[in-house]
Amino acid sequence: MTALLLLPLLVPFALPALSRRALDRLAPGTALWVITASAVALAGCSLAALGAFFLAGLLKLPFFAALGDLVRPLHTASDRFVLPLAALSVGGLAVCAWTSARWALRQTRAFRAARTEAGRRPAAGDLCVVDSPCPDAYALPGRPHRIVVTTGMLRSLDGGEREALFAHERAHNTGGHHFFLAAAELAAHCHPALRGVRAVVRLAAERAADESAARAVGDRRLTARAIARAALAGQGAVAERPAFVSGAASGPVPQRVEALLAPRGRRAGGWVAMVLVACAAVSCVASATGVVDFHHRVEVAQGEAER
Repeated sequence: MTALLLLPLLVPFALPALSRRALDRLAPGTALWVITASAVALAGCSLAALGAFFLAGLLKLPFFAALGDLVRPLHTASDRFVLPLAALSVGGLAVCAWTSARWALRQTRAFRAARTEAGRRPAAGDLCVVDSPCPDAYALPGRPHRIVVTTGMLRSLDGGEREALFAHERAHNTGGHHFFLAAAELAAHCHPALRGVRAVVRLAAERAADESAARAVGDRRLTARAIARAALAGQGAVAERPAFVSGAASGPVPQRVEALLAPRGRRAGGWVAMVLVACAAVSCVASATGVVDFHHRVEVAQGEAER
């Protein structure tokens, strides 16, 4: 049981490097789905492993074993490791719960404030213009979706660049990229190794929106110029918006511009996707098998099953 449950805690350390390779090899939209789904699956498996370790350590204590109707305290093949792992699991689960709840509360407040502010402004379709000299533009999810742009950003771009910017932000709302960013953030709170995946998911979302904007305006160079000028205009500005919303100037802009201007050739990236899926599958199988084994041991300790 112990070895099986340790595997879901170790596999996530391979994800940051694999996710960066996936983004280089796969189409941005595909990479966004594969990387985010893998991160969420690995985060869930690590939580399941921590929970199993915590319960195993708890049921080894006579008081809690009696509360669980166990005939005798839980026995495992590696008893000397279970209690230390259980203590570490308690700390890990507590940190995960605290940081996740604090982040969710802070982002909920920021989102409500942004929606309230946008609701006070006159809107032209989905476009909401904020009178501010600070150049900024971002996609605000909700019902209805909004594209929030400041007058400072509008003054920094010409007509064609504005259209590319608006197409970029619409792609974020249409693609539901805020869900991917929120999922990656919550996964990072579940396992420290997944913190490095957040930036990759954000870059994948930005590149997917870049490609969508380029198709919408029919000009990749114009889109690249709009992104570069928006980033230069907003350089040093403090963005007052939720962390899970996307903006045209987010992420490593030079890398995004280079991707738009580079020749569009196909790359063999299927193997990276398969490795990511395999990592998630191995972690899921290991955690599920470990939890089933733990459940069987509990039944044995309750006298309901034979050894």
